[in-house]
Amino acid sequence: MNTNLNRLLVSLSAAALLTACGGDSSNDAMTTDVTPDPVTTAPMTISYDVSVTNLTYAQPLSPIAVVLHNEGNLWQVGESASVELENLAESGANDMILGLDVVLASGSGGGVLMPGMSETVMVSIVDVVPTSLSLLSMLVNTNDAFTGLNAMPLENLDVGESISLVTGSYDSGTEGNSESMATIPGPAAGGEGFNSARDDVDFVAMHPGVVTSDDGLASSALTFEHRFDNPTIRVTITRTE
Repeated sequence: MNTNLNRLLVSLSAAALLTACGGDSSNDAMTTDVTPDPVTTAPMTISYDVSVTNLTYAQPLSPIAVVLHNEGNLWQVGESASVELENLAESGANDMILGLDVVLASGSGGGVLMPGMSETVMVSIVDVVPTSLSLLSMLVNTNDAFTGLNAMPLENLDVGESISLVTGSYDSGTEGNSESMATIPGPAAGGEGFNSARDDVDFVAMHPGVVTSDDGLASSALTFEHRFDNPTIRVTITRTE
């Protein structure tokens, strides 16, 4: 009896030792790591209201083009205009500008913006933080004058904050400023819009203004009413979300 008791005590002691040393495979299974489900976040929408006021006396503006982008400039003073800019500056059509590869999001005005009038264009983007906003519009009673903003930085604009500024006018340099009835597409003449031929200096510059028939240019379709001085438009950009 004593021998059997001793054997039982030795067996119990060995089992206790194995348990203390972590030798129980059932305990190992209970401590297996579980990978947590990935955390999902709701998409972030960033929106801006872009308000534009036509400050000229008698220069209607073509439908406003507003684009958000993270790289590039839509024009550079002293450099040749892109075909997209040439198209807008000569015809007022904004579809080629809105379709540029650099554009992340865009918005367009509803129609011609008459002198003294204002319009707000809303543009939004999801899950991308744009760094720049550009805006373009043609002065339609000209050969190839345009106005706008070029890669305006917005990364520091918080929700509810606004930026307000005025802009001047540029000459795309793609069409000579003849002011003739045949070459001005606006209501003052009703002439041709875009023409792929370039018969001017072929670089973007600040616009010198129009001469008009009242200043002695007999062939001009324009009058003193169509003159424009800087600033051309007032722009207010408000981040709404």
